[in-house]
Amino acid sequence: MLDEHSDAWHRPLRHIAAGDLSADTGQTPGMARSEAISSSTVGSQRLWMGRTTVGPGATSGNHHHGESETAIYVVSGHPVFVFARDGEEIRLTPEPGDYVFVPPYTPHREENPGGEEAVVVIARSSQEAIVVNLPGGLIG
Repeated sequence: MLDEHSDAWHRPLRHIAAGDLSADTGQTPGMARSEAISSSTVGSQRLWMGRTTVGPGATSGNHHHGESETAIYVVSGHPVFVFARDGEEIRLTPEPGDYVFVPPYTPHREENPGGEEAVVVIARSSQEAIVVNLPGGLIG
């Protein structure tokens, strides 16, 4: 007979196929977010994970992710991450295989000046994709 704690040790792993990601998540103009791991997809309690794509020549709207920390892994393409420091816009230009950390409440946007789609995997410290879209123009 199983005791009351054994179920926590025997919960099933979940496989989410690339084609099964959900677009039913927070969105920002100029990019497309797809949700893989969340409370609604797999019942996660402290984690959100998904994929973001930015088309060639596209720029997302300015936004932040509230209290969530965000980790980004660049899969392909050449995305540019723009944020403000001391009143000046700073541009990070990671390559495929690189990582970017976005602190909570930090306004930023993604740009893709290249000729191919930019694809990144994102993980957040909450089980929901908090997206707060901000007015256009300079970040600051």
